Amino acid sequence: MTATMTTTTAPVDTLRFATAGSVDDGKSTLVGRLLHDSKSVLTDQLEAVEHASRNRGQDAPDLALLTDGLRAEREQGITIDVAYRYFATTSRRFILADTPGHVQYTRNMVTGASTAELTVILVDARNGVVEQTRRHAVIAALLRVPHVVLAVNKMDLVDYRESVFAAIAEEFGTFANRLGIPGIASVPVSALAGDNVVESSARMDWYGGPTLLEHLQAVPVGSDAAALGTRFPVQYVIRPRTAEHPDYRGYAGRLASGALRVGDRVTVLPAGLTTTVVGLDLLGEPVEEAWAPQSLTVSLADDIDVSRGDLIVTGAVPEPVRDIEATVTHLDERPLRVGDHVLLKHTTRTVRAIVKDVPYLLDVSTLERRERPEALRANEIGHLVLRTAEPLALDSYAANRSTGSFLLIDPADGTTRTAGMVGEAFSPAAKEPLRGVLT
Repeated sequence: MTATMTTTTAPVDTLRFATAGSVDDGKSTLVGRLLHDSKSVLTDQLEAVEHASRNRGQDAPDLALLTDGLRAEREQGITIDVAYRYFATTSRRFILADTPGHVQYTRNMVTGASTAELTVILVDARNGVVEQTRRHAVIAALLRVPHVVLAVNKMDLVDYRESVFAAIAEEFGTFANRLGIPGIASVPVSALAGDNVVESSARMDWYGGPTLLEHLQAVPVGSDAAALGTRFPVQYVIRPRTAEHPDYRGYAGRLASGALRVGDRVTVLPAGLTTTVVGLDLLGEPVEEAWAPQSLTVSLADDIDVSRGDLIVTGAVPEPVRDIEATVTHLDERPLRVGDHVLLKHTTRTVRAIVKDVPYLLDVSTLERRERPEALRANEIGHLVLRTAEPLALDSYAANRSTGSFLLIDPADGTTRTAGMVGEAFSPAAKEPLRGVLT
């Protein structure tokens, strides 16, 4: 009996976004307000927060407690680790990464924003744009986050004055333009009072734009990954060897970018072999088409050697290489030096590698390069030259965030040491010179 092919519907509309801001800018309160006012907090969670707030002598619930889950965070009143929260409205689902504001936790901000399609950068209206604001803008530009929102918080403490908001938005917009960040959406908010977070504020009737939640619901997402060249990293080879399907061979994985269709001519890398897609299975059902970021199983016309870590592509084929130049953020407390042996994990493929050179370190406070540093230390951003034991099919990070990124792992204990982005650090749109823009 022949199975009937069906066409898939579009994937669920989900926005991954991160929040960033300097210490005490009210980031956790903003996230808590967003969850509370969008009715995304369970009753028992809210009761626990209200109880904890009363024990502190507070009349109103401290909404920051909805995200600051670590004991040290609650004791110090700061965010230390990345806190992930999931919520939904009638029009969209959200995956939120609340990242720390402290300089020493910059690596955590990199982790949270690395997969984000939007970053909300918070500014205290009383303090304006500070060094950490610029630092987070630099990281957003480095990671090429598609959308950036400037949330000017604590407007209640500056009497909701339009002139304060306008000056901060202009200063940040000028800086973001020099970094090559595309259009910035600026929203004046008061997380404590709830102004312009979910509901529009009558106290800022001079502002005619959307609330923060309205913008999050309206910003376009998902189209970039589907529009890019097709990249399908093979995660698992399926060989059931059953009487019903004695010769079945399928390749399971998650489509990193682009789309796959039955009949597509594809290339398998790094071997460079070509064949044709004869079947696609999604959730156990045959389909004619799939697109990023769906997980599926692919069947090919020819019985060729395809293993975990191979990359199935269409269109322009990336050249497999062993020498890699990349901008990296070092995450490990142990410094990274020339000559260090590491494992390089790219999509589903892991190979041995060695650090050949560290040409420069980027000072994110001044954007100046420090040539030939002795080592890269925790939270530092620099440029690496790596040599791998086996060829890898990499895209530049500018072209494809999924297949242009990688991790360096300690081969002895499995610790993640470094996050890498293939190619140059900033968008070509960045205005030169950049030196001194953080001073």
